[in-house]
Amino acid sequence: VNLVREDGTKASIHNDFRRSQSAARALEVKYGLEQLESVKAERATRGYDPAERESAARRRAKAKYERQRTEGEQPASWENLTKAEKAAHVAAELKETQPRHELALKVRAAAAASESEAEFVRRLRRSGCILRPRFAENRTDVITGYSVAERPRYGERPVWYGGLHLGRDLSLPRLRGDWPDTPGGATEAAAEWNAAMRGRRVVHAGRETQEITPEAWEQQTTQLGELIDRLNAVDVNDRDTWATVARQAAGALAAWSNATEDTPGDLAAASEALSRSAQTFRRTVTPQKAGTTALSGTAMLLASAMHSGQGAVAQAAMIRQLLRVTQAVHSAAVAGQQVRQAKLLAEDTRARLVRVRDAMPHPVQTAAGQATGTATLRDRRDPVLEPQAQAMLDRLRAGQGKPATPGSPVPNAIEPSKERHTTKPDATRGPER
Repeated sequence: VNLVREDGTKASIHNDFRRSQSAARALEVKYGLEQLESVKAERATRGYDPAERESAARRRAKAKYERQRTEGEQPASWENLTKAEKAAHVAAELKETQPRHELALKVRAAAAASESEAEFVRRLRRSGCILRPRFAENRTDVITGYSVAERPRYGERPVWYGGLHLGRDLSLPRLRGDWPDTPGGATEAAAEWNAAMRGRRVVHAGRETQEITPEAWEQQTTQLGELIDRLNAVDVNDRDTWATVARQAAGALAAWSNATEDTPGDLAAASEALSRSAQTFRRTVTPQKAGTTALSGTAMLLASAMHSGQGAVAQAAMIRQLLRVTQAVHSAAVAGQQVRQAKLLAEDTRARLVRVRDAMPHPVQTAAGQATGTATLRDRRDPVLEPQAQAMLDRLRAGQGKPATPGSPVPNAIEPSKERHTTKPDATRGPER
């Protein structure tokens, strides 16, 4: 690029990225081109850079190969492999889920299910993450941010990501807006952050270890239904409220995915797509002001699915309500002329949730009027589902043609994950180890 003009002066490149974006937006309006939707909706999602994907895959492939070599499975060292052999190992790792995606899923799930910052730290540690707080200058009791990493699987060094790098709605200042700000809560959170940084046991266990009763499932399902009815009165142009609804619903789906999916599947993908509506440029209203605290309780229940011992029947009722929440967010996106996001919610998120729901048991009324969970949603049509989603479900059924195979994205049964983490906890140091 030539930065010298014909008159000999130099072109200014100060703040050129922002200026070029402003010029591009003006050209879209001037020539009737498709306008960038994220700018109009004042939201943005961080994407994946090809170099980031290749770097993570290369690092993981090398560590995995060296681990196998020490165990006698590979003869030559990584440095002695040819370029083609290294590329083959890297290509295999590129097919795996990127660590930043899994981390964002765990952080969003822990944030949505927690009612305090200390509980957020404990839930993240239970999910297998390692944490590193960022302290204020010359202080160890004031935390201004955090970094999180997956526990290394093959001996490689952990890769740390800041909360803002995972998502605009996952920075610590944004997360703190959903939790009560009290001196006691700040002290408890600082103690948990310090324990996490030093690898010590949790200071005080909270409700993340409590058992969930069947009555809690029924009560939360009722509250979620009442919330959905109130959402019908929310103005579709109220971006802040709908962003809060999308953030909490995405957190609930992420918590459910962490509890039931060994590897990120339909629930994880639905959560990621829904979270795009929540990553706004500025802070949104709190769940308390928006009146959407029922979604936080839903995330807490779904996060406890692998501990509470509840069957899939109670979860089947919950997913019907989450489908209605997704439909409400979709309607708001349509009214706000967010065509791409509305299409993503309709064709991807809602379709994935329908597939999961269709594979789950459904309570059937017996002659005595009691509900049982012997039938599946595949055996009957859901009269509550709107026509568009029902047509989508019919197309999915027509395309399946045969029962789900082990490689199918539709699970045979939504059950708690038994092999979620590869690192076994030390019985003498607590589950967070």
